[in-house]
Amino acid sequence: AKEHRPDVVLMDIRMPGGDGIHATQDITADPVLAGTRVLVLSMFEVDEYVYGALRAGASGFLLKDGDPAQLIDAVRRVQTGEALFALRILTRLIEHYVERTSRNAAAVGSAGSVGLEDLTPRETEVLTLVGRGLANDEIAGELSLSAHTVKTYIGNLLAKLHARDRAQLVIAAYETRLVTPREP
Repeated sequence: AKEHRPDVVLMDIRMPGGDGIHATQDITADPVLAGTRVLVLSMFEVDEYVYGALRAGASGFLLKDGDPAQLIDAVRRVQTGEALFALRILTRLIEHYVERTSRNAAAVGSAGSVGLEDLTPRETEVLTLVGRGLANDEIAGELSLSAHTVKTYIGNLLAKLHARDRAQLVIAAYETRLVTPREP
C-alpha cells in the first residue's frame, strides 16, 4: 500500500503471516495513506471480525458470497467515500449499536451524543436518506438535487457531526432516531 498508494485496498480477514484487521489498522493509521480506503472481504460474518474491521478503520465489509458486479460497485462506492456493508451485516451492526446506545443513554439519562440542532432542514433530510442506505445519486434523485450538491451536504454532515465516514453518518441517523431498525 505504501509503495502503490491505492485508492482502495481489498483486504481479507485471514491471510498467511498476518490478519486483515491488523493490516487494516496499519493502513488507516498511516498518514501517508490517508487517502486509501479499506474494503474488507470475508467468508465469515462473525461479529468479532466485523467490529474489529470497523475499529481498525475499514470503510466497508462484504461477504465473499456476493457476485462480481456487487464487488465492483462496492470498490467504486468506497473509493468515492461511501461506507459499504453487506446488508445482513449492516442490519446486525445497527441493531447492536442502537441497543447499546439506548442502554447507555438510559444509564446516563441522556438522549445520545449526536445532536441535530446544528443541522439545516435539508442536511437532516440528507442524513435520513444516508441512514436508509441510499447512495449519493439516489439521494440526488429523491431530493431533486445535483450529485455535486449532495456531496456538499455529505461533507457538511461529516464536519458538523464529527464523523469520519459515511458509516458513522448511518449510525448518527439511527442514534438520533431519524431512521429506526426495521421490524422483521
